[in-house]
Amino acid sequence: MKILYLMRHAKSSWSFDDLSDEQRPLNDRGRDDAPRMGQALARRHARIDLLLASTAVRSLTTAALVAKEIDYPHERIQVRPEIYQADVRTLLQVVRESPDEAESVLLVGHNNTITDLANLLMTSPLSEEMPTASIVCLHFQTERWADVDRSNAEFYFFDCPRNAE
Repeated sequence: MKILYLMRHAKSSWSFDDLSDEQRPLNDRGRDDAPRMGQALARRHARIDLLLASTAVRSLTTAALVAKEIDYPHERIQVRPEIYQADVRTLLQVVRESPDEAESVLLVGHNNTITDLANLLMTSPLSEEMPTASIVCLHFQTERWADVDRSNAEFYFFDCPRNAE
């Protein structure tokens, strides 16, 4: 079985007009929500074998704050440029190219692609877009990431900061 956690990066700041979109940092709420979601994963005893993040500062910071809470080594976070501004097919390809030795993958990405990927893989799509810092967890009845598909997916949970106390 493979376990996929899809996380939308935490809330970013729009206060810096001189920064590019890729360089935007988290705002105060984002810096609070990301560790809160890491703690929620820890309470669920989530064991992450591979953590993937885009090159965007807000995605990398979210990944680092979550990693700290789940005791995932910061230096093992894999930065994947193709996650930033990816379409849903590219994001699915990133997942399918994950090494089979990894039983569980956490992908920290951007909306609306992260919501689109969750909906592509679930038999009952989400009723709204994923809020910032939210996580969808799916289990797949397969031993190979290359075989991840809606046909072997099982929805496990959806969590967001307002529910993670």
